[in-house]
Amino acid sequence: MSEKLRVGFIGAGLMGHGMAKNLVERGFPLTVMGNRNRQPIDHLVSLGATEAKTARAVAEASDIVFLCLPNSAVVDKVVLGPDGIAEGAHDGLIVADSTTADPTETKRIGAALAEKGVAMLDTPLTMTPKEAEAGTLNVLVGGLAEVLERARPAIACFGRNIFHVGPLGAAHSLKLINNFMSMSMVALFSEAVVTARKAGVSVDGLHELISAGALNNPLFQKVMDWPLKGDASGLQFAIENALKDVSYYNRVAADAGATAPIGATVQQIYALANAQGEGKTHVPKLMDVLGRLNGL
Repeated sequence: MSEKLRVGFIGAGLMGHGMAKNLVERGFPLTVMGNRNRQPIDHLVSLGATEAKTARAVAEASDIVFLCLPNSAVVDKVVLGPDGIAEGAHDGLIVADSTTADPTETKRIGAALAEKGVAMLDTPLTMTPKEAEAGTLNVLVGGLAEVLERARPAIACFGRNIFHVGPLGAAHSLKLINNFMSMSMVALFSEAVVTARKAGVSVDGLHELISAGALNNPLFQKVMDWPLKGDASGLQFAIENALKDVSYYNRVAADAGATAPIGATVQQIYALANAQGEGKTHVPKLMDVLGRLNGL
């Protein structure tokens, strides 16, 4: 396509702002839907984006609409609810959902859009808001290859690596498996730190040992910045989001008929922390919750 795609963006939050910023800075006509947090929207408008009041208006003005929303329930409302994307549907429109979402819901929403001539991709992300701002995210894509090729020039604005992993829903499933693994490791590291403290073992010594061996990895280093330096900013991911993602992962496992005993346990760990009012807390501080349970 010789002319640049007209791009819509709904959900310009912690991750979405960087994605949308890269789109408008690379010359794509951008329409954004406003939200309660005005700062990212006002910044995008200052760069040349146009603000729309409804998802329907965003769809009407766009060839592709990216979503980066909290969960599948919000996606359903934005796409199929009143004044939603479906009401602004037109031939050739693509909806690309970068939400970490339930793949069963993704496939249901995609089927509803297909009846209106709209193609859907699931385009979840790995990495952090830092990479979103830099335009160097990893993007997993589920959906038809020809739809991805139409969308690729826009996705490439914020995605350093683009992986086509299968049909619609496959990317959301893979993202959930990825997040299950990472959040399980955060829980494991947190329990290890608490056990070390309870047993009178040096946390510095634990860090030194793991850093010198095969268990060392960047996620471990980010988590350990909290007990060693009092810095949880390296992993800005809320406990309530970890609970959501691991819960979705367990649905994927159940739908596939897979046994997932570790997933069930990890879900309960984050549910416990969330029930104690720690939902907005970044996940490295899970060790504080476990520490309190252990009288530390």
